Amino acid sequence: MQEQLETPEELLPHRDPFLFLDELIEADEKHTVAKRVFTDDHFFFKGHFPAYPVVPGVILVETMAQCGGAGLCQTGVLPHGAFFVLASIEKAKFRAQVRPGDCAIIDVQNVRVSKIMLRQKGTITVNGNVAAEASWMCIVNSQQERI
Repeated sequence: MQEQLETPEELLPHRDPFLFLDELIEADEKHTVAKRVFTDDHFFFKGHFPAYPVVPGVILVETMAQCGGAGLCQTGVLPHGAFFVLASIEKAKFRAQVRPGDCAIIDVQNVRVSKIMLRQKGTITVNGNVAAEASWMCIVNSQQERI
């Protein structure tokens, strides 16, 4: 039986309107799976695009990075509330639009993790179809230090 998974708010320093995870589904040292339902009241839909709202690609990448960070905190690899910022994004591909009402399943693989840097890759699927994929690197540090 898997241990009780914590909420994204317990694991990450991100808060509304920039917390893009609803719940962790599973997490271990190798990967994390989470869920996000993008509702029509998200702030970015007002301008991207009003007549045909679509989740911006950068938000999808941020969603994957938050999933990966939350999983590392859940498993104890990083401390709860660890402060990490994107340092690079590679091989980002957007294969399908994510629209209001879509339930995104985020699957992130840990490629390389240390106490100061993490490299991950992930996908977002909607209705079983890949909507986005990317690999990225984050720098981990205390909130008091500037990167």
